[in-house]
Amino acid sequence: MGEQAANTSVAQTVALRKLQPGDVREAFRLGWRDFRLYPVYGLFFGGIYALGGLFITYALLWLHLPWLVIPVAIGFPLIGPFVAVGLYEVSRRHEAGEAMSWRAVLTEVFRQRERQMSWMAFVVLFVFWVWIYQVRLLMALFLGARIPASLEGFVSLVIHTPQGLAFLAVGTVVGAVIAALLFAITVISMPLLLDREIDFISAMLHSLRFVTENRAAALGFGMIVAVLALAALLPGFLGLPVALPFAGHATWHLYRKVSPREE
Repeated sequence: MGEQAANTSVAQTVALRKLQPGDVREAFRLGWRDFRLYPVYGLFFGGIYALGGLFITYALLWLHLPWLVIPVAIGFPLIGPFVAVGLYEVSRRHEAGEAMSWRAVLTEVFRQRERQMSWMAFVVLFVFWVWIYQVRLLMALFLGARIPASLEGFVSLVIHTPQGLAFLAVGTVVGAVIAALLFAITVISMPLLLDREIDFISAMLHSLRFVTENRAAALGFGMIVAVLALAALLPGFLGLPVALPFAGHATWHLYRKVSPREE
């Protein structure tokens, strides 16, 4: 029992290298390469993500909740790291020289339900719920009962009234803090959980350590991913089938830069 506990303790410790100049650029280069090599996988996982966003948007409109459409659309990329698990597996298999097949990739994706990734999914969804809750709270504080019944009316209220602009400013700051926190605990924890046997809390702590030790590089990487995500949302989620796999593959290679494959 003592030997098993010792092995478990060792398994939780992962040596992380500091990023070198050019590593972020190289991660994106390799991410684009993987997408070009296996575009069908990228478009499949990215397409599912985009369809999920469209479904939620139209469901909210059908339920006469137009005020939730924009917050959900903006917050939707927060769950991207979990959706990208299949993309991490594609990059991992290519890197390891393993055969690429739908059966192999999807089997590994579904196997994550029995591993620590399921707990990370809970963490990500909880943060997404916190984002929606704070939007509701800020609406109550700044807009009160003035919420219009249409999406166009809500946008007009936010843009053309002092209360709406205040809501937009405060919401942007709060949202940025939430997004930064989620990025810090997931940027390498998701690929780490796929790659190794480690508990999700340790994975999040390793991700936080990576960010604190590589602040400039992590900030640059996160800003590029954020710009990609927002740009992909503008044409009605239609850019996500390309943006998600590009960012997902790049995230795997960023992880590899700080935690090289064990031979």
